[in-house]
Amino acid sequence: MTVSALAERVTRLGIEAELVAREALYLAGNRLDARGLAKEADARRRIGLDVELLGRKELRARYGLRRSAGLLGSGGFVADPLRLAAGFLDVATQRGARLFTPVEVQAVEETTRGVVATTSRGLRLRARHVAFATGYEVVKGVEAKGHTLQSTWVVATRPQRRALWPSECMIWEASDPYLYLRTTNEGRVLCGGADEPFSDATAREALSDRKFAFLERRLSSMFPDLDATPDFAWAGTFGSSRGGLPIIGRVPGRRRLYTVLGCGGNGITFSMLAAQVLRGLIDGYGDHDAELFVPRR
Repeated sequence: MTVSALAERVTRLGIEAELVAREALYLAGNRLDARGLAKEADARRRIGLDVELLGRKELRARYGLRRSAGLLGSGGFVADPLRLAAGFLDVATQRGARLFTPVEVQAVEETTRGVVATTSRGLRLRARHVAFATGYEVVKGVEAKGHTLQSTWVVATRPQRRALWPSECMIWEASDPYLYLRTTNEGRVLCGGADEPFSDATAREALSDRKFAFLERRLSSMFPDLDATPDFAWAGTFGSSRGGLPIIGRVPGRRRLYTVLGCGGNGITFSMLAAQVLRGLIDGYGDHDAELFVPRR
């Protein structure tokens, strides 16, 4: 599995990123009710995932949550994403990789032997292959069918003095707008979601106070004993697609150019998957999942 492969890689490389194993609880909502979650549980079991379907009474007894159903899975983890990325970059540079930052690439030329990227300062960077891993930003000339931009909001509570929910599992909802929760090592609760289908910074800022208050209310209603007061709050843009899958693979019509785009709220997981897919494409042995990430109208 991609998640377990990432955890194994982090451990093997000795990257210090506060990696902690966590269960994940997917709650019934307005997109999937109890019956829908039961079907989801069957689908996951058919592909070998170990999940437990919890009913209303079990959710109330275990977590104090008032929902019709929940799907509990194992094998996940939480980590500090900044330290995770910095750790991988540090390992890469120790192995000979070179970092150029800040830099703006203005042109990319593919040759028979490789790729030449020219920066705004005239620096020419040469490589055998180039991958555009640009987050939500679409690179000029790169096809991105179905790619959309969303705005999202997050609050982080003060560190909690009382115990959090059992196992501190990651929680999210099968709802629109949805909510997701996780804890930090210092006892904060991160609560985010309430996404909107636009990326305009001015419009996002105008909604922020309302969105932060909404997240605080929802967190407080789910866990009344928590101190849901935000200590930090922020908003931002992310890229996604209509089908929920990112765009990963070779740029159409190019042999040595690749793209990783639109990873949504699953950027860490999809980034590891993208590394596996692109390695197979570059080394020539392929990847059986590659066709899943080809952009479609």
